[in-house]
Amino acid sequence: MADAKFEDGDDGPLRLLVQGAEDLSVASALLQDAVLPVSELRYDRKRRSFGLLVNRFRWEDAEAARKAGRGFERVRCLVVFDGVLSAKTQGIDPKSGKTILSLLSVEFAAKDDLSGRVTLNFAGDGAIALEVEALDLRIEDVTKPYYAPSRKAPDHRA
Repeated sequence: MADAKFEDGDDGPLRLLVQGAEDLSVASALLQDAVLPVSELRYDRKRRSFGLLVNRFRWEDAEAARKAGRGFERVRCLVVFDGVLSAKTQGIDPKSGKTILSLLSVEFAAKDDLSGRVTLNFAGDGAIALEVEALDLRIEDVTKPYYAPSRKAPDHRA
C-alpha cells in the first residue's frame, strides 16, 4: 500500500501560527493524540524555545477518510514554542528517551496581558509546564501523511 498524499484529501500541509489564547483551542484540537518519544522533546534555554517533533493524527482528514473507507492518516509535525523562560516536567523522565508520550491537550493560563504558562498534558498524568513571555506557537507538518499503523482513529470513549 502506498503512502497517503495531501492531494488525497485536497489539502496541504498544516502550517499554523498561534499568538493568542483564543487560537490555542484550535491548535490543541489538531494536536490531540499526537504521539512522540521523549527523545523528541527539546528545550533550548539560550534560544528560549521548546520544540516537539510529533506524529500528529490528521483530525482534519478523519471524516473524509471515514466516508471514503480509506485509512486514517498521521503526519510528522514540528511544534515550537518561542519566548520560553522555563520548562518543567511532571511525571515524565527526560532520560527515558524511548518512552512514548501521547498528547491530550495544550492549555494556556495568562499571568498578565502577554505572559503566562503553557501546559502540555499527556496521557498517564504526565505534563510539561512552559513559562512564556507571550503565547507564540508554530505548528508545521514536515512530512507527507502516512497511513496510521493501527488503521484506527483514536477513541476517547470509556
